[in-house]
Amino acid sequence: MEFSRRISALRPSAIREILKAPTDPETVSLAAGNPSPEAFPAAEMAVIAAEIFANDAAGALQYGISEGYGPLRERTRERVRVKHGIGRAGDDLIITSGAQQAVELAAKALLNEGDTVICEDPSFIGSLNALRSYGVKLVGVPCGGAGMDLDGLERAFREHPEAKMVYTIPTFQNPTGEVMPLAARKRLLELAAKYDAAVLEDDPYRELRYDGEDVPAIKSMDTEGRVIYAGSFSKIVAPGIRLGFALAPAPLIAKMTAAKQVSDVHSNLFFQILVERYMARHDLDAHIARCRDLYRTRRDVMDAALKRHMPGVRWRVPEGGLFLWIELPGGIDGTDFCRRAKERKVMAVPGSAFLTDEGGFSGAARLNFSLPSPEQIETGVSRLGETYLEMTSP
Repeated sequence: MEFSRRISALRPSAIREILKAPTDPETVSLAAGNPSPEAFPAAEMAVIAAEIFANDAAGALQYGISEGYGPLRERTRERVRVKHGIGRAGDDLIITSGAQQAVELAAKALLNEGDTVICEDPSFIGSLNALRSYGVKLVGVPCGGAGMDLDGLERAFREHPEAKMVYTIPTFQNPTGEVMPLAARKRLLELAAKYDAAVLEDDPYRELRYDGEDVPAIKSMDTEGRVIYAGSFSKIVAPGIRLGFALAPAPLIAKMTAAKQVSDVHSNLFFQILVERYMARHDLDAHIARCRDLYRTRRDVMDAALKRHMPGVRWRVPEGGLFLWIELPGGIDGTDFCRRAKERKVMAVPGSAFLTDEGGFSGAARLNFSLPSPEQIETGVSRLGETYLEMTSP
């Protein structure tokens, strides 16, 4: 059997493969991107679910419209408009099966095989694979301490003036946790306008800020309708419900809707109804504040453990999000480091998994602090420290 050209070179996500690999109870995973189950509003959702089954089962278990459940679309649109200043006249919103599908549908609607997409390097592997699946050329721009290097972006545009899109995670970037400053966001939008490129702003972590001041979304500054904004309920409600959304000019949302109809028809209607009713009855901001408190504590535990166990390793404490990015000194290969760490029953994701060049070298690794308990973080980082000392000992 011969595979299609678009899929034959596509490799599975290293993170997804790690998650399905069998592990024993003694293994500590710092590899996932999962929120903590402690943050799920399960009790409140259980009450609403029972009511839906008792009173509205026929509607909730029936087919829905591809754009998404109307009340959830409107509530989501109003929330991002009021809270984040996102949305302009002429924009529309579609509910998707996670922000990942929003990225994929935007790529399907806008990109042809051979088109050029400029993106951060490193970047989220799921989105890179979605883009690769359409046969596009990825041009990576290095990330520094403040997200994408905008001088590097300008050079990329000069070298590739035909680029169709810029893909960016400007707030608590995955995997680095970095935040793009306001001035850089404005410059990115100016460069995109100069070279007539779309901007795909992936923003699933915006609500999970632990320190510092909010930075406006790029979409909030969009006056030309060139920014597609992708958001998610995975990090603030629960990931298993698979609900996200895209906000973009109405003609593009119409094409994304048509693309969705040949993919999954519509996102899970039962959970769309449940989430809308949860948002209507409960204080979502108070729930998010509790999530922030939980994750801030775990981030600080990881920072303290790294200071104790991994001297010589560099990292920046992220102001939000779910990840901490460590940079190994002395040319240590992150892939080898993670392989050896796994032998000590601790799992992390090598930095090479997030590169635009799949065969490239990275002396870094991504650690997740939201899912493991504080005790697991201490144990896991201690084992990483043992691995690090083994690799640096003469």
